[in-house]
Amino acid sequence: MREKHRTGGTGASSAARRNGAAPATALPEVDEAGLAARAAALAAILRECGSVVIGYSGGVDSVFLAKTALDVLGPGQVLAVTGASASYPEVQREMALECVRRFGIPHLEVGTAELSDPSYLANPSNRCYFCKTELWGRLGEVARERGYAAVLDGSNADDAGDWRPGLQAAKEHAVRSPLLEAGLTKSEIRTLSARLGLPTWDQPAAPCLSSRLPYGLAVTVERLKQVERAEELLRGRGLRAFRVRHHGDVARIEAGPAETAIVVADATAIARELRSLGFARALLDVEGYRRGALNEGLGLVRLDGAAANGAREPRPATGVDAVADPGAGARGAA
Repeated sequence: MREKHRTGGTGASSAARRNGAAPATALPEVDEAGLAARAAALAAILRECGSVVIGYSGGVDSVFLAKTALDVLGPGQVLAVTGASASYPEVQREMALECVRRFGIPHLEVGTAELSDPSYLANPSNRCYFCKTELWGRLGEVARERGYAAVLDGSNADDAGDWRPGLQAAKEHAVRSPLLEAGLTKSEIRTLSARLGLPTWDQPAAPCLSSRLPYGLAVTVERLKQVERAEELLRGRGLRAFRVRHHGDVARIEAGPAETAIVVADATAIARELRSLGFARALLDVEGYRRGALNEGLGLVRLDGAAANGAREPRPATGVDAVADPGAGARGAA
């Protein structure tokens, strides 16, 4: 009979403490034999690569991959590289650097220029393709200049069936996805991260700031800063699992069940703070926070240059928007 094991945290993670909320206290049961086999497969893939440059954002997957590569290959064979731009949240950068310091991960930060690409700024539904094309081009240069054999990303097995145009860019740049290749899911990566003592084990997903803009709304530095400042304000009030979506002059808040109660209780003050950032109105989405809400968007527009990674492009949403008339360009898009 397969052994199953339940793993829990041993206290608040750094991310949770900084965000003013308690972390998750338990992880789902896991198939220990299967998890061990997939972890061994990951180690074998890393040894096959030999020396690696890792796209390193400070999120759950990239921190786990960097730490595992460091353990398997040694510090001389690993370089975690962060692409820095206005679309990269500062709170994520802080976590990335904290893990670098704490675990001795060799690290380099390079500037990326996706915000100079008109295709990216147009914010089509394959926006991530243009961002990742820039990122993997830069990391490929680093690998060649410094003599590393492979470039890796942190895509996991759960990403294979989602709308991920960035995976096409990775394929075009010969980037490998060892977590995906080994069959490790997000839940399993969180379990292994907790066992390694990584502070990211229970960290909420933290995609780039451009993901807060509905497809078709142009990406600008000003809008990215508005979103980042709005989310900083809400983190300061104890929110953890949430998003602030930018709909022109409207800020739409998606929050988890516990966070929704905070927003409702502090609604007047929150609305005033968001107006101070340039939003005319602040709305609370009654459907709450959910990953992938951006892909619920209506009328997705895709620019030439990217093919899907095998997943189906999201279909237009058909239901009534949960937020009552959040302004032009807001309906159905997340």
